[in-house]
Amino acid sequence: MYRNNTCGELRLKDAGKEVKLAGWVQRLRKMGGMTFIDLRDRYGITQIVFNNDTDAELCARANALGREFVVEVVGEVAERSNKNANLPTGEIEIIARSLRVLNRSEIPPFTIEDDTDGGDDLRMKYRYLDLRRPCVRKNLELRHKMAFEIRRYLDSKGFLEIETPILVKSTPEGARDFVVPSRMNPGEFYALPQSPQLFKQLLMVSGFDRYFQIAKCFRDEDLRADRQPEFTQIDCEMSFVEQEDVIEMFEGLVKHIFKYVKGIDFTEPFPRMTWHDAMRLYGSDKPDIRFGMPFVEITDLVKDSGFKVMADAELTVGICAPGCASYTRKQTDALTDFVKRPQVGAKGLVYVKFEPDGSVKSSVGKFFTDEQLRQWGERFGAKPGDMLLLLSGPADKTRKQLCELRLEMGERLGLRDKNVFAPLWVIDFPLFEWDDETQRYYAMHHPFTSPNPEDIPLLHSDTGKVRATAYDIVVNGTELGGGSIRIHDAKLQDTMFELLGFTEERAREQFGFLMNAFKYGAPPHGGLALGFDRFVSILAGLDTIRDVIAFPKNNSGRDVMNESPSPIDASQLEELRLEVKPEEKK
Repeated sequence: MYRNNTCGELRLKDAGKEVKLAGWVQRLRKMGGMTFIDLRDRYGITQIVFNNDTDAELCARANALGREFVVEVVGEVAERSNKNANLPTGEIEIIARSLRVLNRSEIPPFTIEDDTDGGDDLRMKYRYLDLRRPCVRKNLELRHKMAFEIRRYLDSKGFLEIETPILVKSTPEGARDFVVPSRMNPGEFYALPQSPQLFKQLLMVSGFDRYFQIAKCFRDEDLRADRQPEFTQIDCEMSFVEQEDVIEMFEGLVKHIFKYVKGIDFTEPFPRMTWHDAMRLYGSDKPDIRFGMPFVEITDLVKDSGFKVMADAELTVGICAPGCASYTRKQTDALTDFVKRPQVGAKGLVYVKFEPDGSVKSSVGKFFTDEQLRQWGERFGAKPGDMLLLLSGPADKTRKQLCELRLEMGERLGLRDKNVFAPLWVIDFPLFEWDDETQRYYAMHHPFTSPNPEDIPLLHSDTGKVRATAYDIVVNGTELGGGSIRIHDAKLQDTMFELLGFTEERAREQFGFLMNAFKYGAPPHGGLALGFDRFVSILAGLDTIRDVIAFPKNNSGRDVMNESPSPIDASQLEELRLEVKPEEKK
């Protein structure tokens, strides 16, 4: 054994004990005739002391060590004179008796500290070093603990963990597939699964009434902070259930994990909001309800005004920023610049300040009387000291722009506290969304989502108004997961494919195996998938899922550490009967 204790477990009660430790040299300090080494492993840091007066040769060898050298140390646990209250092991130190270098290290390209001097690109290139940093390691430890607790919880509820295939059939609806050529079947391809959707439904047909899987999924889509090309979801399906059953089951799981990880006990049911209300009040189907500032519309109050921007707009809508009437011209100009950014896309911003002394100031004061502006304030419920921020334009676009402004104001006012959690369910999504470019309907979720039973008569007569039996769980403005009750009736599934523009032949080609399975007694079923990476990152207080994944990709979908993706050998291409076209010059 290279060690009989770890670098994080020794305490004052172990004083006088001889121990053997092994780990990495975090830092080395020389003070007079003493050399101090902080020895680090996964479990913590222990101070090692070398005394030149006691053993000059051993001290000289310690002085030759460098950062990240791997060493084995034997010594005696002693009480530390200058205790370090910031370390769990800060009351003790090891008086070294022997030292063995197990492996030397080059000088690392960045410091292995929580507050490192390495930028994102450098740390991703040397990810194996980045993973030594305690803050990153703790994220992966949290991920491990959550995975085990999720498995325990679902097992206690009668769920079976069943693995589904990674090489599957390509179904181009939705995000782009990653495709895999087949050597044994030239000219044909597998796809990597975007989710285990079809297979978990087949498991319900097979009689496994409660399935789950912590499943790897793959989507070839543009990346952002909460996306990676390969990600993990807690995938679940249940038979003989309705929407309420699924929501109750997985609200219980989410509450359990919050209690297990953060000690937060949600005793009340999570609030619920329809999709239409979420879009109307927050401009988003994943609203952050940690703070207020819901949207208020005043289109009717400005449509006959002399201010053409508002008078001609489909929608004029705004938020009330509490206590912001004191904003300076510089601050309001900064907000205007924010909404004009390409990512937001507004042409301008209107403000109305309700001063504490009762006066009103506005950027459109010459077009509206104080009485009219106070009428706006009454609709918003504005108080003295508050400020209205308003946008005008096409309804859907303007709500999305105001959503960005609301979140920005939440940040500026310190209302998006990462230690505060506000979960909710968003329900009653539209079943379909219309695409003007292709002039056809697409499934808002996927083609197997069941329509709300009350809306089935509208499928052909008023397709756009049909609600889905679908539900998303949202935490702090992030979609943690979502699901739906599935279509289990073959005739209704045929109708769905028809409305989505599938020919019978195309539907059979892509989903024939599922449709055939439905002929043999499919039970009513539904499920939900939670984003595991997102769940861990929310509880870890992170802005990106990248730091809860051991070996993530960068924003271009590249692994800069192992240099993938990369070209493959010509002989491999020939074996797969593939040819790579040279890139055309722009």
